Amino acid sequence: MTHATRVLAEGIYFGEGPRWHEGRLWFSDFFAHAVKSVSLTGDLRTEFEIDDQPSGLGWMPDGSMLVVSMKKRQVLRRARDGKIAVHADLNGIATFHCNDMVVDATGRAYVGNFGFDLDAALAARGVESVLADHPTAKLACVSPTGAVTVAATDMHFPNGAVITPDGNTLIVGETFGGCLTAFDIGADGKLGNRRVWASTMPRVPDGIALDAKGNIWIANPIAPECALISQGGQVLHVINTDQPCYACMLGGDDGRTLFMLTAPPLAPEGDASPKGKLLIAKVDVGHAGRP
Repeated sequence: MTHATRVLAEGIYFGEGPRWHEGRLWFSDFFAHAVKSVSLTGDLRTEFEIDDQPSGLGWMPDGSMLVVSMKKRQVLRRARDGKIAVHADLNGIATFHCNDMVVDATGRAYVGNFGFDLDAALAARGVESVLADHPTAKLACVSPTGAVTVAATDMHFPNGAVITPDGNTLIVGETFGGCLTAFDIGADGKLGNRRVWASTMPRVPDGIALDAKGNIWIANPIAPECALISQGGQVLHVINTDQPCYACMLGGDDGRTLFMLTAPPLAPEGDASPKGKLLIAKVDVGHAGRP
């Protein structure tokens, strides 16, 4: 099945962490140091800026917003009045930049990190070598009060994450593992019963989005595409994008709009230019679970 795409917004440096919230798609723009939003009419706006690269986004039950501060390895909390404070410090767990995050219905957050200096490793050894041999990372759990614990170890670049509608399962994209990994979530937020939900190779997952049939869209950062994967690894659909796809999210009024953030291959911040795009396509099955 072919899904027609169109450009909803342009002029983005590098979009990540998209979340559909109150009628708009919110996302981080790394090198603008900004969190932005856009409606389906394409009215892109900057919501606020931070003094770091933002990444994963989510909301607490009281309506305050959590934002990953990548290089500082923190989670920030933005109150409804716009005041921003440090919610959690992940420096004791994260061994390099923090990245994506999912927030559950209680305000508990699971946050990934690179695990190592990715740019330096790629420059020294190339993609294939880094995929085959790299340090692993710890996945962090942040309680609603900001307490930080290790949720999982030996993660191969934990990236996009979703929580199923019943709140019982966390699924994380392990970019350098080429797989989607599932965990049971205990009542206290602890993770157990780790298993491979699906192998995605030769694709690798960056951002991910869960649909109402239990399948997962993955953004593929090493190819210009977004793919729908079923449990076990069957590829159900592929949507072509004109640039590598780094993040995706289902949203819109009926949950059936697939948002895809694309950009040229990631360059150092000083060399970056705002050539990223936000593409959309209408799909058959809507959003499910915590984004």
